Amino acid sequence: MSKIDHSLFKADEHALEQIDDLCPQCHSALKIKHGKSGPFIGCSQYPSCDFAKPLHDYESAEVKVIEGSACPLCSESLVIKKGRYGLFIGCSNFPTCVYIESSKPISEEKVSCPSCKDGHLSKRSNKFGKQFYPCDNYPKCKYVVNFLPVATPCPKCAWPLMLEKKSAQGNVLQCPQRLCGHKQMPKT
Repeated sequence: MSKIDHSLFKADEHALEQIDDLCPQCHSALKIKHGKSGPFIGCSQYPSCDFAKPLHDYESAEVKVIEGSACPLCSESLVIKKGRYGLFIGCSNFPTCVYIESSKPISEEKVSCPSCKDGHLSKRSNKFGKQFYPCDNYPKCKYVVNFLPVATPCPKCAWPLMLEKKSAQGNVLQCPQRLCGHKQMPKT
């Protein structure tokens, strides 16, 4: 006797599940289908009707109105919403106003760009999550550093900023100029 239960492999038992809604394009029945990205809802008349939608809608839902707050774009109240990527703060007048409040903390100290002397170095992340600090006047100014800039001039070469790096001894301030390379412990 075989240890495999062959009844698990019958095709008619794995028929696609029926949905109570009708297709908005051709008014045929909708079914749950399985694709390379996972399950989705599609029209039963495919390929003559190509209607498809995600199985789970990721529309944002209002959780709570923030009392005493106003949208900087349209002056409507701000609300806490639950969306595809979690909670966020956005405008209650959504389709008309698309304001979303940034969840990233704003840095207190803005370091001036030593190259163009007009812009400031701001924190960014690349597509892999690695942080860097480019000039906000890009593409006019292409100055960029990979460590946290500190508005302290280098005592050796007088470059207007130094970089805060982590080392075995703790945090170290280092001059970003290749020819200088001066290192010192930060003043607390």
